[in-house]
Amino acid sequence: MALTDEERSRLADVVRLQPTKNGELQEAWGLDGGSDVHRYLEDHLGEYYYRDDDSLIRATAEANDLVDVEPGIEADAVAKGGVPETIRVPELQARVFEVLAGPDERSQSVVSVLNALREAFDVDPDVEEVRRALRSLERKNVVEVVYRTVPTFKLSVARDAVTVETTE
Repeated sequence: MALTDEERSRLADVVRLQPTKNGELQEAWGLDGGSDVHRYLEDHLGEYYYRDDDSLIRATAEANDLVDVEPGIEADAVAKGGVPETIRVPELQARVFEVLAGPDERSQSVVSVLNALREAFDVDPDVEEVRRALRSLERKNVVEVVYRTVPTFKLSVARDAVTVETTE
């Protein structure tokens, strides 16, 4: 199946962001909802993606070969105990990684991370954007959730153990 430029670009997003969810692709593609993402994937990229056991969207090996981008997590991550050496993430996720409490520090709420972002970078993302960034980093095995009164977050690895590259 020959891909259009748009399909190839969106497939590259799937490869780069994997493992990912409809919401992340919705944001990346500027679509109105997760159902629009699902419909696009099925109608245009059906043979190039699949959902894993956790219902996360992943690219097939063929998709990885078709686009000139690197997956969001280095392939050798599983061999090293699940901790990737390099992650490729949007700028907001890179900034969250930079300000989030370290593995030996007290975990932070989403609002605490939002305030740290405001202070460190003079930005004002939506609280839901920060929550999505934290959950995406969690799926990449570099952030862990600590359940207190509300879910809180901290790095699961030393900050200097992972190279963070931005995709934007």
